[in-house]
Amino acid sequence: MTRNIIFNKIFYYFNLMRFNKPIGIFLLLWPTYWSLWLASKGLPDLFILLVFTIGVFLMRTAGCVINDIIDRNIDSYVFRTRDRPIANGDVTEKEAKILFFLLIFLSFMLVLILNKMVIFLSFIGFLLTLIYPFIKRFSYFPQVILGITCGWSVPMAYMAVNQSFSVECWLLFLVNIIWSIIYDTEYAMIDRNDDIKIGIKSTAIIFSKFDKLIICFLQIIMVLLLVYIGYYLNLELPYFISLILVSILFIYQQKLISNCQPSLYFKAFMNNNYVGFILFIGILLNYF
Repeated sequence: MTRNIIFNKIFYYFNLMRFNKPIGIFLLLWPTYWSLWLASKGLPDLFILLVFTIGVFLMRTAGCVINDIIDRNIDSYVFRTRDRPIANGDVTEKEAKILFFLLIFLSFMLVLILNKMVIFLSFIGFLLTLIYPFIKRFSYFPQVILGITCGWSVPMAYMAVNQSFSVECWLLFLVNIIWSIIYDTEYAMIDRNDDIKIGIKSTAIIFSKFDKLIICFLQIIMVLLLVYIGYYLNLELPYFISLILVSILFIYQQKLISNCQPSLYFKAFMNNNYVGFILFIGILLNYF
């Protein structure tokens, strides 16, 4: 009986950290890998690669935990989130806080291996992780803060590899902000009606009937920025082929969201994993 209780509790913790929904880890991992490979101009140092891979995993799970702690009183009013472990009582607030600080502690121990500037940047990343869940209470643009938070691994990666920032570093950072607005707006479109009722703000609400048009505009800007990065760094054909494939995926996403169905909004959101993966493959093949 005790063993079953322990196993159930571990299962609830795993769900709280979104182990059952790893898409968020991938959406954070791909820009990190883009940055590590471009900063290294090829295969990055395997030790740095391992540190950043584990770091992405830890900070993503920590971000999910703190988000659910802060949203514990509103998740139960949203259909998609009402069964989350804190909202339904499977995990207590105290247990979640202990788990959050454990994940942050492990992340900090990990970043101590890297240089001082990366350690400094990690504190900014931590503050962004804390701030993000509150933004949707008073601003219609939490997706922008999400983009800054998720994209913070880009300057950290460049600093870890080159001990400096470069033009393409900040361009990639901007690309990730735009990409985050794209996919998280698609995600927020699922909850738009519930969010309006409980007073939660998002780009999906402020964009309103222009949501598809604005997402399309952002997709075009993102691809153009990636084209410029390719020319700026003299990247090879595989990279530009990957941008063609990314453009096709964006067209497909437009087709999905034009149907105005929550299930298809979610499918469009999930499709962004392929966007990140294909772009990474294009960068990877560029150095072979």
